[in-house]
Amino acid sequence: MATPFQNTYHLRKVADTSSKPCTVCYKHTPQVLITPDKKDFFYVCLSHTRDRGFATAVVTATQEETESARKAREEKELEAEVERVKKEFLEKEKRKKEGKGKGKDKEKEGEEEKKKEEKEKGDEEVKDDEEARKKKEKEEEEEKEKEKKNEEPRIFTLHKIVFESRVRRYRQVQLAKLNQDRLRNGAFPSVPTGSP
Repeated sequence: MATPFQNTYHLRKVADTSSKPCTVCYKHTPQVLITPDKKDFFYVCLSHTRDRGFATAVVTATQEETESARKAREEKELEAEVERVKKEFLEKEKRKKEGKGKGKDKEKEGEEEKKKEEKEKGDEEVKDDEEARKKKEKEEEEEKEKEKKNEEPRIFTLHKIVFESRVRRYRQVQLAKLNQDRLRNGAFPSVPTGSP
């Protein structure tokens, strides 16, 4: 017999005022495990979701792919930045060598160029410092997001026995609803109203 829902539960949090007792230990908790089609849900403590005998966290393939794609993109950007800095450095070295070989008259021009270059270096260093600071902040934010993701997985599969008990409970509730409907809608014959 096919199961009425899949063994995939998403962890959701409700308001503290709406918290109810945990299905396992009866402590009040705002965490709810719910199926994507919303056929089954139950309140559960976070400690139970970490228990391997109760549920297992699922890491989706799309999350892994996006993380690997992001890392590859960042590495490419870093390599491009390194290449750009190398080119700039080589061009400056080339200019310095050309300036030395031209003679005394051009030494004055070389000194002026050096002053300009030093000024440009100072401006570039300020820009580089700002870029480095922005990169650090970005990396720190990404690390915080990763830690949050690592701390609390959002998708779980229940252990086989636990899932079977959820399915059994769901079927019992559905059967009880069906029996109540039958009783309300005339499962028994009505009292005769005509004369005998």
